[in-house]
Amino acid sequence: MFPAAVRWSDCEPAAVTRVRVGTMRGSELQSDQVEAVSLARKRDRETQRQGRIFNAKLRTIGIDKDALDYQVRERKEQERKEADTQRSYAADLLHSDRISCLLEQRQRKEQRRLEGAILQFRRDFQQPENRREFDLNDPALLRKQRGGLVLPGLVGEDPGSAERHRRQQEQMRDWSLQQRRELESARLQQRLEDQRYEDSRITMDHRAVQLQNIEADHRRSVAMATKDFNLAMAAESSERRHQARLQEEAANGEEILNQLQGPLLSESLGYGDRLRRTQPSSYKGMNQDQLRQIRECQRQQVEDRQRAHLEQQRRQLEWDGRSQAAEHHGLLLERQQARLSRQLRRALDSANAQLASEQRTQYGPSPALGSIVIRTRQHVHGKQSFQTKLTSGGFSANQHPCGFTEKDLVPVPCRR
Repeated sequence: MFPAAVRWSDCEPAAVTRVRVGTMRGSELQSDQVEAVSLARKRDRETQRQGRIFNAKLRTIGIDKDALDYQVRERKEQERKEADTQRSYAADLLHSDRISCLLEQRQRKEQRRLEGAILQFRRDFQQPENRREFDLNDPALLRKQRGGLVLPGLVGEDPGSAERHRRQQEQMRDWSLQQRRELESARLQQRLEDQRYEDSRITMDHRAVQLQNIEADHRRSVAMATKDFNLAMAAESSERRHQARLQEEAANGEEILNQLQGPLLSESLGYGDRLRRTQPSSYKGMNQDQLRQIRECQRQQVEDRQRAHLEQQRRQLEWDGRSQAAEHHGLLLERQQARLSRQLRRALDSANAQLASEQRTQYGPSPALGSIVIRTRQHVHGKQSFQTKLTSGGFSANQHPCGFTEKDLVPVPCRR
């Protein structure tokens, strides 16, 4: 009904209609035209139906509605969870911001309070007229000394300025020389203290090495005693097993020989008489000799059992004696070590007391040694760590060997 060059797959519904009308306008009958139009309409409906079914984006039939509803619900649930997460994160951010703002305000208030306290302390205790060198630079010195002799109109005149400057220079020179002598004396004293500390440290090292050697000797002696006892016990156990094996082999050989020479295998009627064995058919009981032999055998078994029990008790007593000797030796060594530790502690306490007394005698309560005390504190704190490790009775963490604490180590300004 269509030309050979036209295919169903190459034509759209409208194009098929135009081809049909153009090619069959004058050659086909009216019925053929109606049939062609019907076929074209069916083709159009089929194409539209295939589009509704096989196009995943536009189809309206042939879908899994439950799965799509589940996907929609899952997507909404996921969006809800994300929204909750975002809201919780935003709430955490707001809470953190509030906390940071409060902390910042508190820090600012604390800073302002501290600055106010510092200013108040300076107003109360650090006024210029309370300083040590204020009397040399006081502009109203002459007015205070000779206020009635100075004319009101001649305030700027100072006739004693040259003498005052000379005395100031002499005083500054004396102060410098005194500070130099004190510094040299402090350095010499520090060197002596370092030497004493080094000597005491070497002595304590030697004593610690001696204690370690004593402990090592004790451990070696205990190990040797344990090894000897274990070797003796192993040899005794091996000998006992060897004797038991020999006895078992002898008993087995005797039993095999008895079985081979017995009446069951020999089938001899006079065999029992030759071996002095009792025949069951003629046996009427044991005589006195047989009973005596049985009692003797039982007595021998009892003696053997008692002998084995006594031997076991002897070994147990020997082991207990060796264990007690080892414990006693260890206790003696521990007491010796404790005694040496107490001696070390007493020596260290006496050395510390001597150093403290020498420093108190050397320095005394002079305020000019404040900078030297501050300079010496870190070095003394470094010495203290080794002494604390060796002995439990050292200085505390805030105590100086000289007898004063960290509260006493206040910086004192040096006179320059």
